[in-house]
Amino acid sequence: MDKLEKFALTLQKFVPDGFQYHLAKLIVNGQVKFKIVNGRKTKLGDFRVSSLLELPVITVNGDLNKYSFLITALHELAHLHAFKKFGLRISPHGEEWKNEYRSLLLPIVNSKILPSDIENALLKSILKTKAASCSDIQLSRVLRNYDNITENTSLHLEEIEEGLSFSLNGKLFTKGKLRRSRYLCYELGTNKPYLIHRLAQIKLHQ
Repeated sequence: MDKLEKFALTLQKFVPDGFQYHLAKLIVNGQVKFKIVNGRKTKLGDFRVSSLLELPVITVNGDLNKYSFLITALHELAHLHAFKKFGLRISPHGEEWKNEYRSLLLPIVNSKILPSDIENALLKSILKTKAASCSDIQLSRVLRNYDNITENTSLHLEEIEEGLSFSLNGKLFTKGKLRRSRYLCYELGTNKPYLIHRLAQIKLHQ
């Protein structure tokens, strides 16, 4: 079994059927360390370059649904491609990255094997590329539909009414007014203000 086959076999349980070889080929040809890691609350994936003498590193959370995993991996691979073409002296999510990300999304969209709601959301993302999938509100909502639903599934902050209390990262807050993509919330007890993303996963406080 060659390297490509091994990568594809590993990716099979993390990406939608039909995309494992495509993603494996991008990883192998990219000469990058690709790591599937435990879920993180602060990010879905990242791209790091510690030294020009070492391989760049991409990490992606292993608890994402298959479509979120695929899109996050392409997001980070776009960073890799932009770095190889332009070096580190570019804006992390500037035009160089956006162009690479769009070029990686197009074959996925053109495959015609994605669910129609995700395909339509990605088409809109290509036309107006955001710095992160969580910044693309419509795409984030669509992707959430494919999360595993359990009794303990958390809510998005935007799903609860203003004035209600909720918990996030071990702290309690009261939901306030929407400011662009974030709500101005106040920590209970200290009344300290926090801007919290509208799609932050929270637990309603009883």
